Amino acid sequence: MTAPHDPLAPFADGPREPERHLTSLFGWRSFVDDQPVIPALLSAAELTRYDEDRLDHHTRLLVVATSTVQHTVTCGRRLVLLNRHAVSARRGLIVSGPAGTGKTTAITQLGRAHELLDRARHPRVTDRIPVVYITVPPAATARMVAVEFARFLGLPVRVRSNITDILETVCGVLTDARVGLLLVDELHNISLTTRSGAEVSDTLKYFSERIPATFVYAGINVERAGLFDGTRGEQIAGRFTLVPTAPLPYNTEWQGLVATLENSLRLHDHKAGSLTTLDRYLHDRTGGMIGSLSHLIRGAALDAILTGSEKITKSGLNAIPLDHSSESS
Repeated sequence: MTAPHDPLAPFADGPREPERHLTSLFGWRSFVDDQPVIPALLSAAELTRYDEDRLDHHTRLLVVATSTVQHTVTCGRRLVLLNRHAVSARRGLIVSGPAGTGKTTAITQLGRAHELLDRARHPRVTDRIPVVYITVPPAATARMVAVEFARFLGLPVRVRSNITDILETVCGVLTDARVGLLLVDELHNISLTTRSGAEVSDTLKYFSERIPATFVYAGINVERAGLFDGTRGEQIAGRFTLVPTAPLPYNTEWQGLVATLENSLRLHDHKAGSLTTLDRYLHDRTGGMIGSLSHLIRGAALDAILTGSEKITKSGLNAIPLDHSSESS
């Protein structure tokens, strides 16, 4: 009798140390399991023993449950349930907007929520792969996208392997592993106006037909790049819900975001509330971009530790250079 197929066999010993990015199963599970501990504030005499911990804490991107993140998680969870018994034409989700507006954060938080829920429902099952996360390579071909799925799973792909063999292997493993959510990031790297882009779109559609799971895409302004044009675009538009992202306006949500980030600071001489009084300045400086705001505050916090000032000031924030888009605006 043939031994049952073990989808995790190709990486039973774990991947090599560098494979910690999200687009590998080991890296994704490390992301899901990561629960960083916020270091406690100690006396100045004990600073040298935990400065590295504080520096590491401030280098991390604190995930704030913005309205976009909450909406994406809610829509994604709803679609997963609606697709549970669908045989074909499963519904999907597209998160689209300008760069730096939290698209990747939104879909990865959806993925984390789904995987943690799946683990809670199946605590003793170790061969499940609830979530797959890949990014579309620049100038992607259909084979390159298929290889990205295989690489996430740790499946060996030989140079001479044709796309049909890769597709069959990936679909077999993911079906056996009962995947429920497939996250495809950097969707703007696909152009339906080119032959290779159209083939990538067809390949993703093939995956969605073969694999009983919900597909979630994210990309920069994909609705403006012709993703919904033509016959292929009409099929995508008819099956996918669009969640737009945008810079946050200056409102109570922005003020709450700044307050949440300030509460996460671990600086000895930082006066509580001093950052929230600068929320209008922070909005003007970053243009409402969440990524730019996080970079600005984290950079100022690192400088505060390294220089010994132990507080964030407006002059310290002014000293942090931002991305070109924010600086230009």
